[in-house]
Amino acid sequence: MLTLMNLLTPAKDSGLYNLYFGLSLTMIILMAVTALTAVILVLLQPSNSSGIDALGGSSETFFGKNKGKSIEAKMKKWTWICLAVLVVFSITFYILQLEGLWA
Repeated sequence: MLTLMNLLTPAKDSGLYNLYFGLSLTMIILMAVTALTAVILVLLQPSNSSGIDALGGSSETFFGKNKGKSIEAKMKKWTWICLAVLVVFSITFYILQLEGLWA
């Protein structure tokens, strides 16, 4: 990873080198944490299909359905928030890399 960062950074004689390197490293770490959080949230969510349970004709009670829906709705909301933040971080990192090439 350090080799990749060396390819993307401006010349070391530039006064902005330390700031650029610090921002790039921070953005990579934030993107990794956000992506990992999104993956964990997706894995914790229950599936939308009933799968093999549909063959048995099992029915759920009203309270059982609504209890899961509130938690499921919150997890879906936080998954979308994490993915939106990841998109913003990715675009910011790309712009930062473009600025680094011209500095």
